[in-house]
Amino acid sequence: MKNLLGLVILGCILTSSVALAEPSLIVVFPQTNYQTSAQKIFFLGTAPPDGQVLINSKPITRSKAGHFSPSFPLQLGENLFTVRYHNQELKIKVIGLNASPVLPQGVAFAKDSLTPAVDIARLPGEVICFSAIAPPNANISVTLANQTIALLPQPQQAQLPSNLAALTGQNQPHAQSSVGNYQGCTTVATAADLGKPQFQLTLDGKTITQSGSGKIEILSRAQLPVSEVTVELGVARTGPSTDHSRLTPLPKGTRATVTGREGEWLRLDYGAWINSKETRILPGAVPPQTIIRSVGYRQLPSATEIVFPLQVPVPVSVQQSEQTLALTLYNTTAQTDIIRLDDNPLINRLDWQQEAPGQVKYTFNLKKAQQWGYKLRYDGTTLVLALRHPPKIGNTRRKPLANFKIVLDPGHGGKESGASGPTGYLEKDVNLVVSKLLRDELVKRGATVVMTREDDREVSLVERQAIISQEEPAIALSIHHNSLPDNGDAEKTKGFGTFWYHPQAHSLAIFLQNYVVRKLDRPYYGVFWNNLALTRPAAAPSVLLELGFMSNPDEFEQVVNPEEQKKMAKAIAQGITEWVRSVR
Repeated sequence: MKNLLGLVILGCILTSSVALAEPSLIVVFPQTNYQTSAQKIFFLGTAPPDGQVLINSKPITRSKAGHFSPSFPLQLGENLFTVRYHNQELKIKVIGLNASPVLPQGVAFAKDSLTPAVDIARLPGEVICFSAIAPPNANISVTLANQTIALLPQPQQAQLPSNLAALTGQNQPHAQSSVGNYQGCTTVATAADLGKPQFQLTLDGKTITQSGSGKIEILSRAQLPVSEVTVELGVARTGPSTDHSRLTPLPKGTRATVTGREGEWLRLDYGAWINSKETRILPGAVPPQTIIRSVGYRQLPSATEIVFPLQVPVPVSVQQSEQTLALTLYNTTAQTDIIRLDDNPLINRLDWQQEAPGQVKYTFNLKKAQQWGYKLRYDGTTLVLALRHPPKIGNTRRKPLANFKIVLDPGHGGKESGASGPTGYLEKDVNLVVSKLLRDELVKRGATVVMTREDDREVSLVERQAIISQEEPAIALSIHHNSLPDNGDAEKTKGFGTFWYHPQAHSLAIFLQNYVVRKLDRPYYGVFWNNLALTRPAAAPSVLLELGFMSNPDEFEQVVNPEEQKKMAKAIAQGITEWVRSVR
């Protein structure tokens, strides 16, 4: 997973006047002047197995082939490392960054610490908060229009690690000093353009004033703008940045009232946020509201389409669970008396409920636990939910996957090289090798296999997702090899891992994880729910496999071993076959 582009550093001879034709000491990661806020870092590289490799005069552990990935603690600022093998020596500087804000010297605010940092818009009566980082014992206030708000020192808070910490098992919060952290809040009752807040700091008899960088607007409830999604699937999130979690994507044409803004992000009336670049404002439009009466359906050869006639396209969300799929329509009021749904190969029963004012939930009770994908779209103002039927699989001994289509995605490619092994061998290359072997094994079993790439070319994540959506396979698999964040224990972390996102992919993920680990006697890295581009497609159960760690010296030798690659491809193909039999 981890991208180590451009990090190959070759050893140079310092104590011999005779240059080697081929440098034999290689450090792939980190490159000199690498910057990180991690408390430790691992060194990934190789040298011939004879002799010792020393880092800062200490011998390190290596694999039989000579690969290494030891970890070393870091201090703030410059950390100097000397890597030595025989008469070759490398000097690498790693710069440790402070993850906590740095208190300013003198009477000043810390750089870029004043919030709101971008223009914001809120509803009347909503809480608006301000913060600043400044020296201890200062008096801080904010002037906004005709209000003065005191910013007070805050008690200690817990600092949460990044999401990547779940991959290393080090995801416990730790205390963060709040010295110098000042905050305060207010409300404004009427619509107004309040401009930029003015921050004032007084310390030791000196006072400075600094303008905030974000303007503040209070919206008029009677004149709220209405946005329309202009892309095929608008990305809805829990908050105003890409750091926030994704919600069900909004189909093109979806309309919603804008109840707040933060920078380029819009808050929609049902609570989600969307980037304004994926929308347009409809001049003069009133807040979208719709009624819904009867719900229809049409049965296609490979899917059942449920048709929801609406007056305007409103926001929706989908929630899958075992043997149910629930669709919620927002800004919608039911006037439903009749729904027709005959005996169906997929759906046992459809229930509906007005869960709250303006919120109607439809629950599809399914005949089998395994779901095979869905799509959402608007045809004009009519919402169409397509639920895919189980694939019609051949049932012969020699061709157990006949009529079973699989999209196979060799991860990375072209400029996107992915992770690197200790020799500099790139993940994109081994992904392609194993994917081709896997394709051949699947074809032997009768499957139809569509590859997202068959050579070393760059295929964007959007293009890969589009292939899955267009091909509508029975399943989609993305093939990768793993690495770790800077503070991971690369020497000890190894194993096969599986990643899923939609519940319809969970069964496949668990089955393949257990099957491959047991069949090949591989270490068990784990099964992860993960918001990855190649696990997000809803058109089919989509799973991403991490076949082993490029960053582990011993496992890397398995990763590049042609016989082990064949065993891996065969095990995955057989695992898919057995899973299909289990859910048929």
